[in-house]
Amino acid sequence: MLSRNGFRQSCGGLALVALWGAWSAAGDVASIGVSIKNLDEAPAGYRHLLQNDFVPPQLDQEVFESLWRTWEPELKQKAEQASAAERRELTLTRYGLLEAPGRVGGIPLQYADDGHGGWVLNCFSCHGGKVAGQVVPGLPNTHIALETLFQEIFETKQILKRKIDPGEATTLVVPLGKSNGTTNAIIFGVVLGAYRDADLNLHPEYPTPKMIHHDHDAPPWWHVKRKSYLYADGFAGKGHRALMQFMMTPQNGPEVFHKSEDAFKEIYAWIETLEPPKYPFDIDPSLASVGKGLFNKNCAECHGTYGDGTPFPGKIVPIDVVGTDQARLDSLTPAMRHSYELSWFSNHGEKKSVSDPGGYVAQPLDGIWASAPYLHNGSVPTLYDLFYPDQRPVVWKRTENGYDQKKIGLEYTRYETLPADVKGGKQKRTYYDGRLFGKSVAGHTFPDALNDEEKRAVMEYLKTL
Repeated sequence: MLSRNGFRQSCGGLALVALWGAWSAAGDVASIGVSIKNLDEAPAGYRHLLQNDFVPPQLDQEVFESLWRTWEPELKQKAEQASAAERRELTLTRYGLLEAPGRVGGIPLQYADDGHGGWVLNCFSCHGGKVAGQVVPGLPNTHIALETLFQEIFETKQILKRKIDPGEATTLVVPLGKSNGTTNAIIFGVVLGAYRDADLNLHPEYPTPKMIHHDHDAPPWWHVKRKSYLYADGFAGKGHRALMQFMMTPQNGPEVFHKSEDAFKEIYAWIETLEPPKYPFDIDPSLASVGKGLFNKNCAECHGTYGDGTPFPGKIVPIDVVGTDQARLDSLTPAMRHSYELSWFSNHGEKKSVSDPGGYVAQPLDGIWASAPYLHNGSVPTLYDLFYPDQRPVVWKRTENGYDQKKIGLEYTRYETLPADVKGGKQKRTYYDGRLFGKSVAGHTFPDALNDEEKRAVMEYLKTL
């Protein structure tokens, strides 16, 4: 049960100035990204994620530089003939790894440096992404190819005759994501937590829980400060301890969590300072003004209002009303949610949970232009497709860095079915296939209440958030 949270502190605003670069004129895509010259000038929470080894290392330079040896013949040949810099770029692109602001050319954003040559997977694996080619920590990583990465790390270590830790082999048992850009994140928490008691003591003899594997699209971190409860189903009260769930590797006992808690308070503090990037392209202010009125009349009851300081409603929409894929909702039983409430992560019941939410939260929409694809399973690639449910692609593949200004979202190609030459899981995961379990593109048909002109106006307004 992954969460990414924040705790506002008085120094947060100053830290944010150091993290986020100044904005240029509309149309300057480079202004989306983050400008940090070195980690010393970055907020403490950001530094912790890049410099602390909260879990055992998974990678190192040798393994990273050898991953290409596991690739398909054509791409393997290309990598073999490439320069070191070109091969690094091919490797980053294949796995959805990004250059880390303040550490460009070194360990990618998705890994921390353990100080001894080891690379430690961090929260940015899911929550450090890019839009229109620009890196934004806190943005969902819609490029991450987690299952392919883990498989090929394992294969590379075999090639290098490296020792394989038993814990690494277990990562090949639980599916990590059927589409690049999504993960089976909720089930990671279920599995890791199944063998812990409420005080985080390890009990390997505990039974393995029933698991409903499904893909999930990470939410933007800048939404955290607007929320009181977390996750797509809004069941968990937020707090810095919720960030720590993925430290539940067998090597970490309760004392490791207690020792790391101060660092996670600072990570939590940094997350709640984050603001969404501004839309860098042209906006029609007159049309957006019309769209604001239509939005407030038709959408604000669930999604809230913007720019007026009104609290986010956090409204849970029943599953039979929203009509989106319910695998995510079904994957956590009421007993699992209640168990989380009683655990250390929720301060042993101090932070209340919703044991049976019955639906999904209508999420905040700040920075929605940047956070495609949409819906909790990442099934809808653009706002246009969200507003026209009957036209949504079922099978599609995005480009690496393209941004569709007309449809507002990912630049993609639509397919009627997977191309015949697509073979094996690694290639299949580069496509989104809405025919698979948990990946339905259905639901959220509320925009059908608007006509075409009204839809266009509301989409124009959404660019301004």
